Amino acid sequence: MRLDRYLSHVTDLTRAQAQRSIRSGAVIVDGVTTTDPARHLTPSNAVVHKGERLSWPQPRYFMLHKPSGYVCTARDARHRSAVDLLDEPRKRDLHCVGRLDLDTTGLVLITDDGEWSHGITAPRRAVEKVYRVTLADILTKEAAQVLCSGVQLRGEPQPCRPAKLEACGQTEWRVTLTEGKYHEVKRLFAAVGNHVLSLHRERIGAVQLDSGLDAGGYRPLAAHEVECLRAKS
Repeated sequence: MRLDRYLSHVTDLTRAQAQRSIRSGAVIVDGVTTTDPARHLTPSNAVVHKGERLSWPQPRYFMLHKPSGYVCTARDARHRSAVDLLDEPRKRDLHCVGRLDLDTTGLVLITDDGEWSHGITAPRRAVEKVYRVTLADILTKEAAQVLCSGVQLRGEPQPCRPAKLEACGQTEWRVTLTEGKYHEVKRLFAAVGNHVLSLHRERIGAVQLDSGLDAGGYRPLAAHEVECLRAKS
């Protein structure tokens, strides 16, 4: 890792600020003042910045109970990002794993580990996402059968993978999908003549939304939760 990138990862400095600090002589690597921002580092190097010994950056993993009104993108001119709900340093390095719509609530995973994130969202892995859906109308048996057989959505080259449905009430269903198409749940029910009133994600893979988290609350993932979602080569 380049020295300037490393410094911006483990401090609150931007990349440009890190470069200026390095050139000013504020960084010591293995006992020697280093002024080259492009200097390559490994975890074995000892780095001191302005008298403070720095550690090698460790990836971070969180689960968030996303409330309505937040987006899962890094930037949006009209709405705040779900990442803004975290009280953590260097939030600019964090991103949401996949997306939930503005009005969709529930489980969002947040990390700065791009490889881990990609492993969860990669279509070939078919990681299950489970949603609690409230519909405007009762879902007919025929409509449920269509959803469970795979729907061809407008504008999509291939039919959706079959959904798994579990009835929770007359107009409430638990839906399990293994894709992440744009507005997939809402489009699926619209395709069979229904309308989603509310949508809440409960689970990704084996990781369940913590029942102790209120809307807007978050916590670090446990080590076993991180590992169970990690792509195995």
